[in-house]
This record gives sequence, C-alpha cells and structure tokens, in this order.
Amino acid sequence: MKRPSIPAIRSSKVRDGSEPLVMVTAYDAPSARVASEAGVDLILVGDSLAMVVLGYDDTMQVTTEDIAHHVAAVARANPDAVIIGDMPWMSFHVSVEETVHNAATLIRAGAHCVKLEGGRKRLPMIEAIRAAEIPVMGHVGLTPQSMNVMGGFKVQARQAAAARSLVDAAKALESAGCFSIVVEGVPDAVGAMVTEAINVPIIGIGAGPGCDGQVLVYHDLIGLENRFKPKFVRRYGTAYEDQVDSLTRFAADVRSGDFPGEDEIYRANDDLTEALGLYGSQPTED
Repeated sequence: MKRPSIPAIRSSKVRDGSEPLVMVTAYDAPSARVASEAGVDLILVGDSLAMVVLGYDDTMQVTTEDIAHHVAAVARANPDAVIIGDMPWMSFHVSVEETVHNAATLIRAGAHCVKLEGGRKRLPMIEAIRAAEIPVMGHVGLTPQSMNVMGGFKVQARQAAAARSLVDAAKALESAGCFSIVVEGVPDAVGAMVTEAINVPIIGIGAGPGCDGQVLVYHDLIGLENRFKPKFVRRYGTAYEDQVDSLTRFAADVRSGDFPGEDEIYRANDDLTEALGLYGSQPTED
C-alpha cells in the first residue's frame, strides 16, 4: 500500500465515490506498524496521548514536546499512512509566530500535517500555518481542549442553532484551507449535515455513519483501554485481558521454575565449563 497524498485525502468525498477514510491514533512505532499493515489511511498522534499513554486525567497536560516525541516514534516505523501531529492546548492559543514554530516542531519530528481544534477564532492560526507550507486538519464539535468551557465531555450541537453554527464553522475552516476536518461528539444528523455541506472530507468520531471517514483511539478499538468505553467506541479485540493473561502465566512459570526451560537458555560448551571449573559443581544423582 502506498501512502496517500494530502491532495488525495482532500478529494476523498464518499458522495463522489471515494471509499470512507480510516484514521486511528497511534503513539509509538509498534502500533504504527500495525496500523500500516492493516491498511489505515491516516495516523493521528493525538493529544489523547495524555490520558491513554501518559496517565493524565485529561488532554490539557500534554505539551508540544510530548507530541513531537511520539510523532518521531511513529515516523520511524515509516507507515504507509499520513501522519498527523496534534497541536496540544496552548500550542496555538499564543502568538502567530509561536503557533507556526510549534507546528514546525511537529513537522520536523516526522508529521506530514498538523491538526488543531476550534472554529472561526482559529482562522488566523490556520492561515499562518498554511503559509508556512504545512497542511492543516481542523476539528470542531466536541473539542476536548475546551472541556472546561463546555462543562466536560458532552455531546455538542443538540440544538438547531448550534448545529447551523457548527456547519458555519466547518465552512470557515474549509475556506481557510483545511484539507480535512474532524467532527466529534455530535448527533448523527448533524454529522451528516456537515459532511454534505463541506467539500473536504469530514472524519467523524461519535458523529454517526454519514461522514467521509471514521477515527478511533488505537487503545480503545483493540481493547487495551478498559477503564471506560465511550458510546461511539466499538472494541475489536481483548488486548488488555490478553496481556494480563500472558503476564500472569509468565509470573506463574517463573515462580514454579518452569521458565526458562531447556529451549530458552544458552548452554556453555565443554571448554568453557571446564575453564570455569563448573564440572565439579554439576548436580549428581543420588
């Protein structure tokens, strides 16, 4: 599989006959290799890194340097997928110059483009990043970096006026040059309405089936994250249980003396054992 180009992604609209885009998060080289082998189109090194990998309670604690570190790990796997570096909180809420610098940090780490949250208020930042020849993916609807303003992780655009405002925001992001937009946490009809109104692909997460693609967190879909399960997540594996079982059996084998076994050790040759005087220490039968 050949990595898709940004222009190819930009033109991927289901209504025009394109297949839906597949995007997953990934934060390291092994998961990037798995995603690539599975044929994923886009890999997002998301600020969900904060909760999924680094153990924080929300996304607000992760930094540009954290994201860049994990972008580099994903890039070293050389996946056949577009790598998206997520711009964390306070990386684009600052001056235009600092915003562009932070976006460039992610590109230099190995990302092919960046993603940032928000609607019209982010237009100057998006335009400046694009002027630096960096492709930008937008993100509207439930924006986790705005959780304190929104009062938590709550479904957005439940009212007609809010839904129309969301469409207007997406249109503004498209006009500013975003090649794709994530729509998160909205009713299915709203996800479909935004998708129909916009000429760049809409990638949904908790936005219903009417989008041009879908994204899930890697750890959620393989079942490695089992502390909570958002309504929009479908688990395709039991990775957490499988890994607990593997480590439990390993611990039992170590404690019983069954591990390491004959096939798992390096035997010294006769010359070495003789030189070390080990023959006399070999166990003897009663």
